[in-house]
Amino acid sequence: MSGSTPSSSPSPSSSPSRSSSTSPSSNAARRNRRRTVGAVAVLAAAAVTAVFALTLDDSGDRNEKAGGPAAVTGSADPAPADESLLALARRDTSDPLAVGPADAPVVLIEYSDFQCPFCGQFARTTEPELLRSYVEKGILRIEWRNFPIFGEESERAALAGWAAGQQKKFWEFHEVAYSKPRERNSGAFDTEHLLAMAREAGVPDLERFQADMASDQARDAVLEDQEEGYHLGVTSTPAFLVNGKPILGAQPTDTFTSAVETAARAAKAGGR
Repeated sequence: MSGSTPSSSPSPSSSPSRSSSTSPSSNAARRNRRRTVGAVAVLAAAAVTAVFALTLDDSGDRNEKAGGPAAVTGSADPAPADESLLALARRDTSDPLAVGPADAPVVLIEYSDFQCPFCGQFARTTEPELLRSYVEKGILRIEWRNFPIFGEESERAALAGWAAGQQKKFWEFHEVAYSKPRERNSGAFDTEHLLAMAREAGVPDLERFQADMASDQARDAVLEDQEEGYHLGVTSTPAFLVNGKPILGAQPTDTFTSAVETAARAAKAGGR
């Protein structure tokens, strides 16, 4: 990634504490909340589609077709925050796909695919800095949304990540999955390799992991995340919202730190 120096993600032992597993009842509550804000998302979708598109620089290495990874664009200027999109932050204390306090003043929502190379760049370079500088200090919460767009292996990896989360090991699985670049749709995310990743991530009950991965609950959760992203006009990964401000692509770390600090100041001024 231009302007970035690769670094290792924090180890599970040094990572901030993660949220606990999600029960069926809490999933139902999440779906109810999503229906409540659904109208807001639909009304905002057209505007946000344009906003996401404007975050890309026409001179950069763009892949605009659906399913294309969002390339880094050094001159992109993040769009203004959309206050109506603040409601998309779930702030669910039992969400295992989130890290950071539920009442943090800033929430970064990340729409990602485990096969996306630029998502991997973000995970290895920018995310560790956000964890150290903002999540550990209670300023930032990161909420992951599964957005598999590269086919069967992407979908399988999303289900595996969700299943790891049921045993409080989503972020450890995330670290293993993104630990190195992997060739897309090459078998790197087939069932056997995903099981090995879960084992390396420390998922304690691998039989339960496989059962959870194959469950309707897992498919429903991934579909919910996908539908949220599509309503917003997301067609490439990674895509982010920082307190309602869209950022598209694996931008330089400074783009994210600036967005988080700006959002934190605005939240403080607004009494949030």
